[in-house]
Amino acid sequence: MSIRMRHTRGHTGNRRSHHALKGIRAVKNEAGALALPHRLDEATGTYRGKQIFTPKAKRERAPKAKGPSAEPALPHAHEHAHAEHTNAEVKSSKGIFGKITRGIRPKARSGMGGQAS
Repeated sequence: MSIRMRHTRGHTGNRRSHHALKGIRAVKNEAGALALPHRLDEATGTYRGKQIFTPKAKRERAPKAKGPSAEPALPHAHEHAHAEHTNAEVKSSKGIFGKITRGIRPKARSGMGGQAS
């Protein structure tokens, strides 16, 4: 492989001379507001003095109340919930061993899919 050519600081500076950021060039439209040139004015719907589209009217949103709501929350009930929860205790206890160890969490498995230790 050949050695690359060296370059000076002046060469680097010449290359970087085009990297400068440019300011935004905004123009005033008929309403006196600043807008980008060659762009459609979305507030009025005009471009170069011609009406292109009719702008949508802005909706006014109701201010949100901060903090807890003044209305009491309704209890959340399901029709099927009663039937499921009546059988939950029967399903969770698996025979005598389930009744004995009801409050104890099961041990974690260790190793590569091995037995519980």
